[in-house]
Amino acid sequence: MPEIQSIETLSSRQFVMAVKRLADSLSYGTDASPFLGSGTDYVQSRLYQAGDPVRSIDWRITARTKKVHVKEFETPKRMPCYLLVDSSASMTVSSHRRSKYETAVFIAGGLAFACLDRISPVAVIGVGETDLRYQPSLSRDKIMQWLHRLRTYNFNEQTMLDERLKELGPMLTTRSLIIVLSDLHQPSAITPLKTLGQQHDVVALQLADPAEEELASVGFLRARESETGRTITTRGRNLGIDQEQLKQELNRAQVDHLLIPTDEAIEYRLRHFFKSRGLLGRSVR
Repeated sequence: MPEIQSIETLSSRQFVMAVKRLADSLSYGTDASPFLGSGTDYVQSRLYQAGDPVRSIDWRITARTKKVHVKEFETPKRMPCYLLVDSSASMTVSSHRRSKYETAVFIAGGLAFACLDRISPVAVIGVGETDLRYQPSLSRDKIMQWLHRLRTYNFNEQTMLDERLKELGPMLTTRSLIIVLSDLHQPSAITPLKTLGQQHDVVALQLADPAEEELASVGFLRARESETGRTITTRGRNLGIDQEQLKQELNRAQVDHLLIPTDEAIEYRLRHFFKSRGLLGRSVR
């Protein structure tokens, strides 16, 4: 399985190829549509019911069972997908060769192309002080342009995740898939994230640097906040996130959560996660 190189060292062509490989990996064996109708992919045959069109009769099974059956097909889902990529300064601080932000942009690209394969429009929203928002589109060229814009983004901003989530809710007129790629270092963003989870299909992909886990065992230390530049003195455990509590809190709000360490291979982790839930919707819903 290929490792992710730093997006800053990848050429445009290499980045596109890496994103497409991830999209192919995510697409394999995921997202069986729960919607049956007059689509293009045969799913099953069932007994004829009054009102079913004659052209849908499955003559082979009808002849074998002596009972009239009709064919059912899979209807492609077109649930729009909104990718919120945290572009704040905390996402670029890294103890590893691959930062949280680099990993987030790479994953966003793979998810965008996987959604396009399902004919689902994709929107990209930058979660920083600069207003970077792109409306849902089915154009691969447009989405790739947006991703390249994210690769060269301004990295010294504060996170605006809570504001972007609050703004997004009233804009959505249909049920949508909302995928947040962030380190979730803004506690105030959890409440609007849970609120969206009550009406939409929401996924929180939390990026974590390996050094963040080590801070929990550190005593008092002096540190500088990456987004404000403010120097603080605190205990290491106060800088960490209670992952178990966070996961339980999000799951109760119907928000699926996945922790993604930047020093580990991500393809299998992502594919297993989205296969279990269905890429464009929970399989249990």
